[in-house]
Amino acid sequence: MAAPNKGRRQAGSPGRPGRTLALFLIAMVALTGGMFWSGHVTPRLGIDLAGGTSITLQAKNTPGKPNAINKTNMDTAVSIIERRVNGLGVSEAEVQTQGSSNIIVNIPKGTNEKQARDQVGTTAQLYFRPVLTVAAGGPAAPQPSAGGTPSGSPSSSAGNPSSDESAGNSDPSPSSSSTAQGRAVTDGLKKDVTPSPGASSSGGASSDKDKPGASDKPSPSTTPSTDPATAALEKKFTDLDCTNQAARTKANQGAAPKDTIVACGKNSGGEWEKYILGPAELEGTDVDDAKGVLDPQRGIWIVTMDFSSGGTKKFQSITGKLSQQQPPMNQFAIVLDGNVVSAPSVSQTLGGSAEISGSFTQQSAQDLANILSYGALPLSFQEQSVTTVTAALGGEQLEAGLIAGAIGLALVVIYLVAYYRGLAGIAILSLGASGVMTYTIMSLLGPGIGFALNLPAVCGAIVAIGITADSFIVYFERIRDEIREGRTLRPAVERAWPRARRTILVSDFVSFLAAAVLFLVTVGKVQGFAFTLGLTTLLDVVVVFFFTKPVMTLLARTTFFASGHPWSGLDPKRLGAKPPLRRSRRVSAPTDPKEA
Repeated sequence: MAAPNKGRRQAGSPGRPGRTLALFLIAMVALTGGMFWSGHVTPRLGIDLAGGTSITLQAKNTPGKPNAINKTNMDTAVSIIERRVNGLGVSEAEVQTQGSSNIIVNIPKGTNEKQARDQVGTTAQLYFRPVLTVAAGGPAAPQPSAGGTPSGSPSSSAGNPSSDESAGNSDPSPSSSSTAQGRAVTDGLKKDVTPSPGASSSGGASSDKDKPGASDKPSPSTTPSTDPATAALEKKFTDLDCTNQAARTKANQGAAPKDTIVACGKNSGGEWEKYILGPAELEGTDVDDAKGVLDPQRGIWIVTMDFSSGGTKKFQSITGKLSQQQPPMNQFAIVLDGNVVSAPSVSQTLGGSAEISGSFTQQSAQDLANILSYGALPLSFQEQSVTTVTAALGGEQLEAGLIAGAIGLALVVIYLVAYYRGLAGIAILSLGASGVMTYTIMSLLGPGIGFALNLPAVCGAIVAIGITADSFIVYFERIRDEIREGRTLRPAVERAWPRARRTILVSDFVSFLAAAVLFLVTVGKVQGFAFTLGLTTLLDVVVVFFFTKPVMTLLARTTFFASGHPWSGLDPKRLGAKPPLRRSRRVSAPTDPKEA
């Protein structure tokens, strides 16, 4: 009989409630201390509570793809914009479609709000194009005669690399940098060149008659082109004024990757220059990763890019061809959304990485790297409207919600005190512990994962009060059932726990499963409700297991509860316990007549 009795004592063993409770309190103090140490003592608020900016973007068809505005591309654009903004650490940025061609971006007020606004509509179409011609950025004076014009494979015009930027391990030549500013517009192209749309990336070999211009005066002209398309490109290049923003925007609007284009960019001195660029040899899709880093040797911020395996082969091919050309045709232009952000010269074949250098600050370098890392948008977008959202309405709703939550909590406390009396103190302490844990974790999740508290999330926290209180009620009722059967409090507390534990786990699992499904199948603010509900459900399990149960075990050892005081909530008389009936059942048992 000794072994079975020992087994029963182990099944109802109180364990080490003091140690368990101490570990819980240590964890709670550590989280609270971490919250104060991080400086984030309040949860981050969503746009409905903190205010912010709402941006409406309208999609435009991509040149050559009249049916590009479709559900697939719109969903892809939403995903890319969302990753870009979240990559900046903006809390609870909402990105969703509206209708068939609009995207709404809601950016909560915060330190990165301006950065996010600058990036949401950036198409980030990245191309690497060979430089065919470069000149000063202003419009050229009319020429009495015109020379050959750039085609798909023109020869070099006067000009040199536009800056001291580098790609990979290449360095610009000294002669090129010395004449980077103040170049003359020139038509010194190869005579009698036949236009060829499918030009090679090398841009062709330069003629013996090609001579770089070294002043602001127009260079001698050559025989005018008879091809209408080439003549139109020459005129567009000559008339282009890169100091005019509207002209820069329209310079290559509607151009396809394989077209020869004109574009604008700034040199190392901050002056505008204009380019004629050949067909794209690499695209942004060939970039595998990009980072904004500080070059320790030069002390400047740069953007490094690593290419995919296919991009590496293309990059090696184009740099190998360009390294054999004379300036400026040994340059390749890095073109982002139609603008030249860098035009480094190439002196040797490069491998699977490149860098963009220029007048970058830390923020601008990291912003560009962030855009390139998450890919280009499949569509071009035009900013339709920018609206500042105030927190006044959300604040009123939050106040009303908090009042409703306070009323609900007060009713729960009144019910617990009226029905459970002394046990209500344990329930209130557990609710307090759960509230501290929830608040602390929400505050830490703000800077950690960008979690922001919005109105639906507040609703989820209020609903969780009922879930947590339900767990206490289940445990208390199981203890009362054991007392009704004639057991004293200490064994009743331990025997009731396994039954209550199973019920609590099943109930919380169902609640958590519902929250997880809701989080996965919804978007926007509803996810805030689901996330908070799931978080508080997990915390309910932690609090009941590591706080409520140990506290109940320790209080069962006190005289107030163990003696069944009328205000303890565990008075055997009030619960209807009938010990005589229990003893009569034991008397009738033939196997144990001594207990009668």
